[in-house]
Amino acid sequence: MDEGKRLFDEVAKRIAKYVPPLSITVQSDGRIDVYSDLPVVIEGRKYKNVFFASAILYPTYVGFYFMPVYAQPEIAALFSKDLLALLKGKSCFHLKRVSEPLLQDIETALAKGFALYQEKGWVR
Repeated sequence: MDEGKRLFDEVAKRIAKYVPPLSITVQSDGRIDVYSDLPVVIEGRKYKNVFFASAILYPTYVGFYFMPVYAQPEIAALFSKDLLALLKGKSCFHLKRVSEPLLQDIETALAKGFALYQEKGWVR
């Protein structure tokens, strides 16, 4: 198994730990998308669900998309500098190498993001 696929599998496994109460809306060999099923109102707009996180296997990296950092940018201050260095845009991290510190940083980010969603009432 190449490193990209191994990295994708490790990130996907960590995202899937939050199912349930979150739900997988897309799952394939190279993609997983996870949402909250609760209808919510965010800044006056109604949504039937809320995106939480996804991982997508690309040819040269794994995209780790993490909506809590977009929904509440100050949460980024809680991430390690190594994980923040991989942030491209507002909520996408480009991951290239498997390492235990990186996987631990992702686990920590997911836990903090899930706690934020619970606090906001976006997940049970």
